[in-house]
Amino acid sequence: MSEALTVIQTDHGEVSLSPAIVRKFLVNGQGNVTDSEITMFIALCKYQNLNPFLREAYLVKFGSAAATIVTGKEVFTKRASKIEKCEGWEAGITIINAEKKLERRTGTLVLPLETLVGGWCKVYRKDWKVPVSHEVSMAEFDKKQSSWKTMPATMIRKVAIVSGLRDAFPEDFQGMYDSVEMPVDVTKLENNPVVVTEPQEVIEDVEEMEDVTNKKIDATKAAVIKGLLKETNTSALQFLKFYEIEKVEVMTNEIFIKAMLALSKKKELATKNTVPTLDI
Repeated sequence: MSEALTVIQTDHGEVSLSPAIVRKFLVNGQGNVTDSEITMFIALCKYQNLNPFLREAYLVKFGSAAATIVTGKEVFTKRASKIEKCEGWEAGITIINAEKKLERRTGTLVLPLETLVGGWCKVYRKDWKVPVSHEVSMAEFDKKQSSWKTMPATMIRKVAIVSGLRDAFPEDFQGMYDSVEMPVDVTKLENNPVVVTEPQEVIEDVEEMEDVTNKKIDATKAAVIKGLLKETNTSALQFLKFYEIEKVEVMTNEIFIKAMLALSKKKELATKNTVPTLDI
């Protein structure tokens, strides 16, 4: 696998990633990450301008299970607050009250004799007349571990918020999933910033970096895409037609990043037994 550095522009400055850096400093858990999982992680960080050294993104792998890529806490809400078209959001929980009636409540208060069944969120955009409404079920997301045991209302409300923001602003949150949505124990994720003690080569030629996006991918990246097409049961013919290319090997790095996000999204959703519509 190529060890070339990928330079990423983030809100906190420029960072550089390579497969070796990811393996040594940025993997959470004891699992042995694959080349394709590292490639997906770097692609997401670059496309969404995430700084993994400040824990804005995590690559999580335990044992032989497939790796999971999640964003850090508050990444969604911090980013949403900077979106010009975002006018805010309302969020809360859905409960069965003492009278056995369904009730949607702002906040996270659950009283005795009430049953928590879900969370909801409304996201307001300046350019849309109707807010984006999103509601999620406890039965689908409750992991029955760590924070889900101690503060389930807070967790399901957060799921509703990040899901609602992703629906309202797909370009800003494409490929991004919070740890509360995925099969990850948030208590096992490191919160402290990563300090890289070894000097790393940094690409300083900005023009050269920009040209890389239009260059054809290498054999390793082509193999990653082919593997994901197979794993996600995606039609190769449909894939090539969508991106207007004759074969995988001729795609550019810019197309590669977009394709990686779409295919990884389909793969991650499949682990939750959800049948997604792949927007390739």
